[in-house]
Amino acid sequence: MHYGQDMTIAESRRFSEDDLHLFNEGTHFRLFDKLGAHPIEVNGGIGTHFSVWAPNAESVSVVGDFNGWDASRHMLQPSGSSGIWAGVVPGVGKGTLYKYHIRSRHNGYRVDKTDPFSFFNEIPPKTASIVWDLNYDWQDGAWMAGRRKHNALEAPLSIYEVHLGSWRRVLAEGNRSLGYRELAVPLAEYVRDAGFTHVEFLPLMDHPFFGSWGYQTTGYFAPSGFYGTPQDLMFLIDVLHQHGIGVILDWVPSHFPTDEHGLGFFDGTHLYEHAHPHQGYHPDWNTFVFNYGRNEVRSFLISSALFWLEAYHADGLRVDAVASMLYLDYSRKEGEWIPNQYGGRENLDAIGFLRRLNEEIYQRHPDVQTFAEESTAWPMVSRPTYMGGLGFGMKWDMGWMHDTLEYMQLDPIYRKFHHSNLTFRLLYAFHENFVLPLSHDEVVYGKGSLLGKMPGDDWQKFANLRLLFGYMFAQPAKKLLFMGGEFGQWSEWAHDGELEWQLLKEAPHAGLRQWVADLNRAYGAEPALHERDLDPAGFEWIDCHDAEASVISLLRKGKSTDDLVVVVCNFTPVPRLNYRIGVPRGGRWREILNSDARIYGGSGWGNQGAVDAVPVPLHGRSHSLTLTLPALSALFLKSG
Repeated sequence: MHYGQDMTIAESRRFSEDDLHLFNEGTHFRLFDKLGAHPIEVNGGIGTHFSVWAPNAESVSVVGDFNGWDASRHMLQPSGSSGIWAGVVPGVGKGTLYKYHIRSRHNGYRVDKTDPFSFFNEIPPKTASIVWDLNYDWQDGAWMAGRRKHNALEAPLSIYEVHLGSWRRVLAEGNRSLGYRELAVPLAEYVRDAGFTHVEFLPLMDHPFFGSWGYQTTGYFAPSGFYGTPQDLMFLIDVLHQHGIGVILDWVPSHFPTDEHGLGFFDGTHLYEHAHPHQGYHPDWNTFVFNYGRNEVRSFLISSALFWLEAYHADGLRVDAVASMLYLDYSRKEGEWIPNQYGGRENLDAIGFLRRLNEEIYQRHPDVQTFAEESTAWPMVSRPTYMGGLGFGMKWDMGWMHDTLEYMQLDPIYRKFHHSNLTFRLLYAFHENFVLPLSHDEVVYGKGSLLGKMPGDDWQKFANLRLLFGYMFAQPAKKLLFMGGEFGQWSEWAHDGELEWQLLKEAPHAGLRQWVADLNRAYGAEPALHERDLDPAGFEWIDCHDAEASVISLLRKGKSTDDLVVVVCNFTPVPRLNYRIGVPRGGRWREILNSDARIYGGSGWGNQGAVDAVPVPLHGRSHSLTLTLPALSALFLKSG
């Protein structure tokens, strides 16, 4: 059944000549307003406008539960030479299941595809799209109006990384995950009480395999139906915002799965991915790689990024696996990759895409941030594009994570031989706007939990972990901690279970969580600990050379000369008595944090709350402090 006249009229309302031109040019970044399924009014009743990009199709039809999945009944019509097929189906409204039946010009290939621009899909293993809308009454106006200050480079960003499906579960109901709405208030209250400023969700976009944690995305405009509807996710983000918590979403433009219903081989050709397997197939993940040189693919991906920022009020995007995008030879052997036009290994199309992505995001939303998970020494990842950078707001410091965890896992007797693992970072710490991640990747696949990595008996394990967190918060950079680490989960993370919440009934675990909460609060309250996180003027070593004692001491400075915090870390289980360090001024220095306090599960050693500096020069400074350093401890002292 054809709707030729009616479809042409509705089609002209949906697509202007400018829309089609900009899409084919690669500069249309609101495709979610145009492509996909959009409920409309038809002759006083309901209907849906469908449109899909399939330039190599001989015919495209909409199939669904409204027509018995009959591919001959509701044919779409081509929109000029744009490659877009469109049309209206009267009587179809919100909640209707549908797919696109594509018949290719090539080899008679036929396939039913999920809508690349659908707002909602069936729960896997089912694969149909669902006609839906994005209507929601947001209540986060106060947050949105003032979020610039919460997301600024000078703000204290302490990020709680969450896999939504395994934070909490309902064991009595078949071990099911909590939904978006069920999680909203408990998660918001927990994160607020723990002092974190932001939540970062592992990908919530639609993905067919739960075990991929969301990193094999099929729905670039649809949240996962595992946890509820689009409005349910909006409610979760809304509640977090109302509790003063920012939301960062993981987003994966680096690759996509090969499932037949997805983007791969979409119209009988390699439409979204490169045709050559040396460019279009990722050997590590058995996935396809986007063709960033194709205009329409750039429009698709940038539209997706902006969609989550606009329709879902996200405060930032963490872009996954950037290194795999930048290098043509990433994880490929000799002869398995194709050099660029200059003979190099850099993916010039991906570089251009990333720069344009960040330009468009910051132009439209200067109050959000983008974060690059980039594991190499690629320069200027978090520097503006006009300077030659990639334009990200921040970059994960993967080198710090690797060096620090390698150091912390050592028996303390050997740490003095690896002192540079602690100090090397400051040689490059201000080359980028860094986030220090203790992420999900470090607590899976046999790596053990953070607590399990620590050496020694149980007391020493907890003391080491408190010390690790103290050292992390002392460093100039933003912070990220994966869920469960804050209370010392013993087991490594499992995506099909929940966190070991029962451990919080035990004093060492409750004490550890209190330590993290107090670190977060001090980080937010003390300008010296966050204002110049990304500015070399905010950091000085006091003494980074005491490898023999495995002690480091440093000074953090705010923009005001009055804001000074000294941090001293003792990485051995031996208390250091009468340990002297130089400080820049006299007067009283208050001990604002001590990881060995009894409230955290420590032994209670310390400096009785404060120490007076004496006019004895040391470490190139006019005054000095004589301190008691507890075993395996981090001390924070504030001037005044």
